[in-house]
Amino acid sequence: YILKNKKKSLNSSAKKPLRDEVSKAMKKYFKQLDQQNLPIDVYQLVLREVEPPLLNAVMEFSNHNQSKAAKILGINRTTLRTKLKKYKISE
Repeated sequence: YILKNKKKSLNSSAKKPLRDEVSKAMKKYFKQLDQQNLPIDVYQLVLREVEPPLLNAVMEFSNHNQSKAAKILGINRTTLRTKLKKYKISE
């Protein structure tokens, strides 16, 4: 119950600024590119850049409790463990 209320308040206040920052970063990224060389795998590039700091922040917030972190992220605990290993983030 408390988590749901927090989720609503966090989403309403934090969702737009994060979206805006990502949009700004992507515009800056594309602006810096040479128009002759189109980027590839931009989706994977963004995930590799965004996932590690996201995982670190959530792990710290959850006091390194993987079950709690997985719930906060909305992913399975096994998926979280796989991602932590992938990015060599201490469990």
